[in-house]
Amino acid sequence: MTAFRPAEALAQAYDGITAVVGDLDDAGLQRATRCPGWLVADLLLHVLGDAQRALVTLASPVDGPADVDDVSYWRDFPAGDDESARHAWWVRRSAAAFDSPTAIVTLWRDTAPAAVRAAWSANPEGYVTTQGHVLRVPDFLATLTTEAVVHHLDLTLELPDAPPPGPLAVRVAVATMDGLLSDDAVRPAAWDDNEFLLKATGRVPLTDRDRLELGESAGWFPLLG
Repeated sequence: MTAFRPAEALAQAYDGITAVVGDLDDAGLQRATRCPGWLVADLLLHVLGDAQRALVTLASPVDGPADVDDVSYWRDFPAGDDESARHAWWVRRSAAAFDSPTAIVTLWRDTAPAAVRAAWSANPEGYVTTQGHVLRVPDFLATLTTEAVVHHLDLTLELPDAPPPGPLAVRVAVATMDGLLSDDAVRPAAWDDNEFLLKATGRVPLTDRDRLELGESAGWFPLLG
């Protein structure tokens, strides 16, 4: 993953989210997202948790070797499991506890740049532990980038004028989905990167033509919940 310049990709991913939410008022932050039951403020709080986790993780290096990489890490997170449902409930209740949705944006603006600075300062040859796994630092940063890009797309459901995620960050997320896809599969040529990400994560259903082009590989979808 070093070819993707991991810290730069994470910076681009987090800057992209700031560009989406930074100027929204309380009403805008209460619009729906592609995550069922989550408003923009709820989803932002979820991504904020990743940035906070990054600060702790990057400040706590461990010895290797890694037991997962930036692709295999995601295989421990099936879509729609009970733990995901409990987390979604916790996020909604936690976001509602803020005095206003814009207070979450303020906290995001403080935390995301700090996480990016930690990413730039981290030893690229080092290892960290998170979610019960040990990863190389570049692979850990790639997992953060992938999640941020997917959630950037989630945030824009009712924000059609929002800027898209940056190209370097998208490359990282697409590489993750390519890694999760069957080695024999080729994504339909008509898909652009954002459509691939939305369909690979189950945000947009496969069409009959998609299934025909994917063949047996359609059964792998969604690749990530």
